[in-house]
Amino acid sequence: METLWRVLVFSCMGASLVLGVPPIGTQPEQVHISYPGDPTSMVITWTTLSEAESWVEYGLRGGMPFELTAEGNYTLFEDGGKEKRKLYIHRVTVTGLKPGSVYDYHCGSNYGWSEIFFFNAMKGGTSWSPRFALFGDMGNENPQSLARLQKETQLGMYDIILHIGDFAYDMHEDNARIGDEFMRQVEAIGAYVPYMTCPGNHENAYNFSNYRNRFSMPGDSESLWYSWNIGPAHIISFSTEVYFYLDYGLDLIFRQYAWLKKDLEEANKPENRKVRPWIITMAHRPMYCSNDDKDDCTMFESYVRLGRNDTKPPAPGLENLFYLYGVDLELWAHEHSYERLWPVYGFKVFNGSMEQPYTNPKAPVHIITGSAGCREKHDGFIPKPRDWSAFRNTDYGYTRMQIENATHIYLDQVSDDQNGKVIDSFWLVKEQ
Repeated sequence: METLWRVLVFSCMGASLVLGVPPIGTQPEQVHISYPGDPTSMVITWTTLSEAESWVEYGLRGGMPFELTAEGNYTLFEDGGKEKRKLYIHRVTVTGLKPGSVYDYHCGSNYGWSEIFFFNAMKGGTSWSPRFALFGDMGNENPQSLARLQKETQLGMYDIILHIGDFAYDMHEDNARIGDEFMRQVEAIGAYVPYMTCPGNHENAYNFSNYRNRFSMPGDSESLWYSWNIGPAHIISFSTEVYFYLDYGLDLIFRQYAWLKKDLEEANKPENRKVRPWIITMAHRPMYCSNDDKDDCTMFESYVRLGRNDTKPPAPGLENLFYLYGVDLELWAHEHSYERLWPVYGFKVFNGSMEQPYTNPKAPVHIITGSAGCREKHDGFIPKPRDWSAFRNTDYGYTRMQIENATHIYLDQVSDDQNGKVIDSFWLVKEQ
């Protein structure tokens, strides 16, 4: 009996000693992938707490495991909080992928490897129907939609995730540990499908440094604005926050505007618009909303929509630009609710027809999907909707989108409060 007691005591002491060992700083965590716009490539991003090499070992599903290797590099990110915590952000681009094929991979180095994940290399060309989940405003606390999104992602329901600003609430808090925890939570989504992002107001601390360092979007703007092609669509991501945080540089408004104009001109060249007729934008703060708060989208003189006249020189807004270049669909978040608008320009409705408002609409269609769940709960609506507001709901949830082909896009809204019930849906149709 005494021997057994000694064994139990020793075992418990050993367990406590093991539990007391600090985590290995070179162990990869917060793994997520992004699409660089080339169907033969994918970018793998992860974090370590100590310096380590940056490797990805990968291989075709069913083939020799890890027969391919790719090396990248890391950047040292020092958070702006009091502790000045240092994180090592690793990026590796894997190349030579066979479009549409499944690849198993892990990332890290001989000082620590991640678990095994998989992804589908993006399909090439324009004759396929990409599937998206899109949402904004998801935090560590009360991330109501997270579990359903994790499951649906791993069931293979999506090709792309669009997170339309506001992460973690907030990534910089507790010396960026909140950001670490959020990125661990979304690993169950972002390690399997490209997790494409844009910045929101909750990322503004230290000049958006957590956002700019943690994500790896295409282009050279530190993920603030960029565009990419997928199937029959051209997708543009940009920052509405340049209109609100002028201390970080008024020039950002003008630089982004010039970039947007150039990108839209290129997308509208006849040879490009013919093969990718859909132009879709995503950014955080909407131009329009019928919520009962004092946000920019509740104002007629919206900064995002009309620009700012209190700057020198005056800063241009975006509604005219997007209307002029035929943007079809504008995706927003920020308001912790869901709202679908009729086709709208200049506060006026431009439906395709009375019977079929979303068939050949004469202005962009706006979707606001910021109800994924966070500590700030819901945003309510004014009692009487505006003329341009078609449907409103405050359930926690997210939006699904499928770009069916060159003439049809399908969108629906999933209520997590109602166990995944679809509470709104419509077809956007553009007959050529």
